[in-house]
Order: sequence, then C-alpha cells, then structure tokens
Amino acid sequence: MGEVTTGAPGGPVTVAVTRLADPARAPEMLAWVHAGSTLAETFEGFLGAGWLRPPPGRREWHMLYRFGDAEALQRWERSAQRSWWLASAQGIVEHTRVERRTGIEGWFEAPAAATVEVAPRVPPRRKQMVVIWLGFFPLSLLASVTLGRVLADVNVVLRTFLTTVCLIPVMTYLVLPRVTRALERWLQGRPAPWRAARRGPRAPG
Repeated sequence: MGEVTTGAPGGPVTVAVTRLADPARAPEMLAWVHAGSTLAETFEGFLGAGWLRPPPGRREWHMLYRFGDAEALQRWERSAQRSWWLASAQGIVEHTRVERRTGIEGWFEAPAAATVEVAPRVPPRRKQMVVIWLGFFPLSLLASVTLGRVLADVNVVLRTFLTTVCLIPVMTYLVLPRVTRALERWLQGRPAPWRAARRGPRAPG
C-alpha cells in the first residue's frame, strides 16, 4: 500500500484511500463505509467524509475523510475504534493506496463514471432536540388519550414501563424517520426549494 503526503503542513488534512471489494459484496461494503463515517465523526477535529462508489462490475472504492489538522487525524488513525473498524472488513476489503492532502485541493475530483455519495453532517443538537420533540409530543398525547385510559388503574411503574415499550419502537421506526425526512433541508442547513426559486439569480455588481 503506497502513501503520499502533499501540501503545506498545519492546515486541514484529507486522506484519500482506494480500496478494492468484490462487486457482489457492495451492500456489505456500503454498510462498512457508513459505520466508519459514524465512528470518525465522534472524534474532535473531524470535518467530513465521503466515498465514490464504483460503476457496476468494478472493484475500486475511492474514500476520503478530512480532519482539522494532522494531530486530530492521528488521534483517529491510532484509535481503538478505527482498528476495530478496519479489522471488521478482513476478507472483504483490500487496501491499495492512501494519499494525504492538505488544503482545499484535498477534496479530489471524482472519476467520471463513479457515483458520488457524501456523508451528511451531523445536525446541531438543538435541531435534533426539536425533531425529537416534534415526534414525541403528538405520540405522547395520543398515548395519554388511548393507553392512559386503559392503564389508568395499573401501578405507575408498570404503567410507565408498558407505555414506553409501546412508544419507543413506534417513535424509532415510524415517527422519527418521517419527521427527519420532512425536515431534512432544515437539519442540513439547506434552503427550501421555493425560497431558492424566489431569490432567483443575483444581479451582477
């Protein structure tokens, strides 16, 4: 596996990695890539990650991750979490090339035939809180009107246990995914389509 470092020291560092995987194992590969991005984003200095899926029948996956400086990158690369993540792909993934780049040029251009997928940024906690509340409030209200009456004479501990057992799966698998999709643009800080259209092209000068 070759490794190249380019650019000026001291700034953000992007690591570009080429990995090979059997095309038949693309779903496993995609899950593995998502897991790595999720782990990396918990580390201080993490700026983002992305990957380029190969065209059908090809083996090359081009991946990248970016940290604020070399020290932050080193913490991730020496971590037990990364070691576990890499070990989990034994027999599936072959590492072929690593290239470190600094500066804005680190986000390399995609091969023409590749499909670009970029891991979304984690929304701010305040926005996550709003999404959870928007899902939990109507669900909790509905539970109070329905389950509350049925379980009114049940011991408070058992009543709370039964209510949460019923609500949490509904919240996790039905309510939150729908609320999150509905508010995706707000969560990611992107303007709504109608606002972008209303602004129109900006006049020169």
